[in-house]
Amino acid sequence: MGIIGFGQTKHVTRREDVTFPELVKEGADLALENAGIGIDDVDAVVFPLAPDALVGVGNGERWCVDAVGAVGKPFMRVNNGGATGMSAVLTAWTHIASGMFDVVLVAGADRVSESGSAQSVLNKMWDVGYERPLPLNTITMLALSAARYMYLYDSTEEDMARVSVKNRYHASLNPYAHLRDRISIEEVLNSRQLAWPIKLGDACPASTGAAGVVLVSERYAKAHGHRAAWIRGIGQNTETFWMGDRVGPKAQGDHADADALATAFQRAYDMAGLTDPRSQVHAAEIYAPFSSVELHVIEAAGLAAKGQAPKRLAAGEFTLGSAGPVVNPSGGTQCSNPITVTGVIRVGEAALQVLGQAGERQVPGATTAIASAIGGDHQFYSTMVLSNSLEEIA
Repeated sequence: MGIIGFGQTKHVTRREDVTFPELVKEGADLALENAGIGIDDVDAVVFPLAPDALVGVGNGERWCVDAVGAVGKPFMRVNNGGATGMSAVLTAWTHIASGMFDVVLVAGADRVSESGSAQSVLNKMWDVGYERPLPLNTITMLALSAARYMYLYDSTEEDMARVSVKNRYHASLNPYAHLRDRISIEEVLNSRQLAWPIKLGDACPASTGAAGVVLVSERYAKAHGHRAAWIRGIGQNTETFWMGDRVGPKAQGDHADADALATAFQRAYDMAGLTDPRSQVHAAEIYAPFSSVELHVIEAAGLAAKGQAPKRLAAGEFTLGSAGPVVNPSGGTQCSNPITVTGVIRVGEAALQVLGQAGERQVPGATTAIASAIGGDHQFYSTMVLSNSLEEIA
């Protein structure tokens, strides 16, 4: 099956001109318009929606059923933390794989910056007795991971800053990105400290925006003459909830690395028949809200060996115009993060790349792309391989 439509709004800090359902409808309409079909052609709808508290309405999916065009159709809400958007796309994939549906719409929105205090909502994800009192939040938990990575692999804050410089350059070419101003290594290093070693210049914005994709069966695409970004492989995996089980002599995995994500990538690669990601992947839209995260996600994707991503970045790799795979040519999550649909955007941007429709951020000659998303306290992982053909991936 494949993706025939992707749409997204421009991602900004606030939208005062629309209600939340109206913003959801924008994402749905843009995806359908790009696909060249109408809502009457859609068999089922999957609705990504992260914690209700971020939008301020309990069971918010009920609020948006009419806006997303689901009345009279099968409808399912998906919530998987930061992986919500991509988990919704994978749910749509299983809908079509079941043989029950030919056309499934995935569309949603988020207003992270308008929720009052997103961190106060996200801080509630930890166990009240053991880990929340530390105190952990989404920044400090990843600061611990970043510090561990620096210790194990002798990397530096400057290595992290190079990720931000690359992604801001890419985002400057993407008219939909939230943070589009280019930034220097010095500006990142001199930005406000959030939780050492993470600084403001290493962090994603809290974004408001909407996005959607249209998935169709192979028979539908061929019968109606649609050009598709074919989904060649999918993968998922889950990490333990307990942060304390990721460090120490009895650790299930090292907090510096993303081994559970690497397993999810390998499952997608096996399904796609992709054997050498360094030479076969042309574009990677990987979920990394902080610069430190991108380093170990690059390695989990098999684009660099463990501990080698900083050296490859310092050599100019992973950047538009360089040889080899380009990482986050859209600017990625670090430059736009409407959490609920961030995973949808990763998939949609990967689809644009293999279809040659990414505009100034296009990777020349891209035919194979990967996408990933991460949810919870680095706990839920989703991956995907897309290609512009159904032939064997070279």
